[in-house]
Amino acid sequence: MGERRANGEYATDGGTSTATATADDDVGGISAPTEDQEMPLADHIEEMIKRLAIVIVVAGSVSIVVFPLADQLINFLWYSVLPEGDVAQPRVYGPLEFILARIKVASLAGLIIALPVMVYQSYRFMRPGLYRNERKYYLAAVPTSLVLAVFGVLFAYFVVLPAIFTYFLTYSQDAGTIAFGLGDTFGLMLILIAYLAVVFQIPLIIMLAIMMGITTRAWLADKRLYFWGGFLGLAFISSPDPTGMAPIIIALTMAGLFEGTLLVLKWVGR
Repeated sequence: MGERRANGEYATDGGTSTATATADDDVGGISAPTEDQEMPLADHIEEMIKRLAIVIVVAGSVSIVVFPLADQLINFLWYSVLPEGDVAQPRVYGPLEFILARIKVASLAGLIIALPVMVYQSYRFMRPGLYRNERKYYLAAVPTSLVLAVFGVLFAYFVVLPAIFTYFLTYSQDAGTIAFGLGDTFGLMLILIAYLAVVFQIPLIIMLAIMMGITTRAWLADKRLYFWGGFLGLAFISSPDPTGMAPIIIALTMAGLFEGTLLVLKWVGR
């Protein structure tokens, strides 16, 4: 049995024979990586930084383009979630609140567009070590990531934000005069939208992990209680809502996406 060298030669007990490594080399019927050569750690780090820089540049560029439209987006989002009138009138308590709100909404647009770019750049980073079928899965994940992010934004806009602010108004209106500060309130809106855009990537992450052989549906199903606990803890740690309403909704959403993905995989026999 010989040992394959990086130059395509095989070292055997009787000498050295040469074999050409092509893109059609198969391992168990699956095309093997054609660039499977070990890189120095410094090169790996340099490559990772370069890919991350591309994601940051894309997010920043989109944010700059969206920034002039931030005023309209703020008004649209604010009065779509809160009822028009004196109660919902935004209050500004600091000289930088409005400009910070504009930066936040522009950054949210950059984040949403950068999600599929990040998936693609991670594919480019890992491409030399992927089999051909794994490359196909990863490339298909790029548009899927954007679609899932849009679904997350729509879910936040139509379900989560109305539920949370209806709850705020209901339990607060008899306790005192309600005033919504622009900075804190709009910050909460944007954090929840961004958070759900990322949360809706859960099905994609699970599918990729299973298709690439990192884990199995049976293992995930067996450990579901650990994942539920992790979802709940992560939701409470990262949510700025002190009432606990938003973390509960987010945790239930994460668990629902997790279980829904496992159910679909069971139906299709994976």
